Amino acid sequence: MSNKLNSGTICVQGGWKPENGQPRVLPIIQSTTFKYSSSEQMARLFDLEESGYFYTRLANPTNDAVAAKIAELEGGVAAILTSSGQAANFYAVFNICQSGDHFVCSSAIYGGTFNLFAVTMKKMGIDCTFISPNSTEEEIAAAFRPNTKLLFGETISNPSNDVLDIEKFAKVAHANGVPLIVDNTFATPINCRPFEWGADIVTHSTSKYMDGHATSVGGAIVDSGNFDWDAYADKFPGLTTPDESYHGLTYTKAFGKGAFITKATAQLMRDLGSIPSPHNSFLLNIGLETLHLRVPRHCENAQKVAEWLEKHPKVSWVNYAGLPGNKYYELARKQMPQGTCGVISFGLKGSREDAIEFMDKLRFIAIVTHVADARTCVLHPASHTHRQLTDEQLREAGVAPDLVRLSVGIEDIDDILNDLDQALAD
Repeated sequence: MSNKLNSGTICVQGGWKPENGQPRVLPIIQSTTFKYSSSEQMARLFDLEESGYFYTRLANPTNDAVAAKIAELEGGVAAILTSSGQAANFYAVFNICQSGDHFVCSSAIYGGTFNLFAVTMKKMGIDCTFISPNSTEEEIAAAFRPNTKLLFGETISNPSNDVLDIEKFAKVAHANGVPLIVDNTFATPINCRPFEWGADIVTHSTSKYMDGHATSVGGAIVDSGNFDWDAYADKFPGLTTPDESYHGLTYTKAFGKGAFITKATAQLMRDLGSIPSPHNSFLLNIGLETLHLRVPRHCENAQKVAEWLEKHPKVSWVNYAGLPGNKYYELARKQMPQGTCGVISFGLKGSREDAIEFMDKLRFIAIVTHVADARTCVLHPASHTHRQLTDEQLREAGVAPDLVRLSVGIEDIDDILNDLDQALAD
C-alpha cells in the first residue's frame, strides 16, 4: 500500500498541515514582520543558520504553505511563490545567469517572456538565442556557447500551442551540463509533470489555471533537486562558491537539494522583492483545491470545440494537440495522456479584420487579456498581447497575424458552441 498521495488529494490537502487547535483552512498571515524574544535567534535567522519567519519579503507562512503544495504537485523538493509569472521566469533564469552569460530558449513562448529574455535581460548583459521548439537535437546543441547556462521552454506554448519535447530538450541540456527550465503553466501538474520527463526546474504563472478564477496575479518556481550544480561548479558560481552577502555561505554545501530555491529566496527575493501578498496566496490556494476537477472539464470542452472548429467552413486552420491529425498529437499523448489544456489556437479565412469582427460579435465569450481561467475568453495576440513584437518576431514565436487564441472555460459546452456559431454566421 502506497503512502504517496494522488494529485487530487494533494490539491485539497497539500501544503497546510494543521495541528490540534489550529485552523482547518489555511490562515492568512497578513503581517509584514514576526516577533522574537532573543536578538541571537534573530541573528541566526538573518545568517540562514536557522529557519523561521522574520520579514514577509523573504518568507511568509501562508505563502510557504501554498508553495509546498505546488512543489508536491510537481514532485519537486522545494518551491517559491512570486508576485507574477513574469517574476517567476525572471528569477528562475537570473538565479543562474549573470552579466556575460547566455542561455538558449524555445522561440514558442509567451510574448511577455520573449520580450523579457530578448530585450530586458539583454540590457542586463545576458544574451538569449531562440530556437524552434521543433529543432533537432543537433540544432539545439548548435545554439550552445561556452557561456551557456540553461535551456528554457514551455510545455505548451502560449499562444501558438506548440508542445515541447521535454525529453529531447532535457537530453541536450544535460549533455551540455546545464539545467532545463520548463514553464508548465498551460498543462499544469494535473496533465504533465515535466520532472518525470527530465526537466530540472519548473515555473508557473499561477494566475492561470492554478488560480482558475482570474482573481490574483502570481507565479511559482519549483526545483526538482535533481540537477548536480557542484558537478559543473565553474558554470554556476552563484550556487557553488561563497556568497559574501551571507558571510561566505555556499548554497550547495549548506542546503544541498534546497540550494536553488534557498538562493532565489535569500538573495533575489531579498534584493528584488517580488513577493506575493499572503491574501493572494490564500486565494490561489482556494483555486488549487479544485484544480484536479477543473482541468479535465477544460480539456473535455476544448476537445469538442476544436473538433467543431476544424469542420467549420470559415476556419482555415486549428492547432490543438488533442486532434488526431495534429503534428503534436503523438507527443502530447506520451507526455500528457490525460489531456493537454483548454486553450486552442486557430485562424479564420480572410483578413485580420475578419478575426476582429468575429470576436466583436461574441456574446458571453469575452475579449480579455487573460487566459486559462474558468470563463471562456478570446484574444487576437497580434493585435493585443504580442503587438510589441515585429512581424519577424511574431513568426519566430509561432504567432501568425490571423491567430485567434480561444481559452475554453468550464461553462456548458452547448452554450460555448452556440456563441461561436452565431459569431461566425454571415
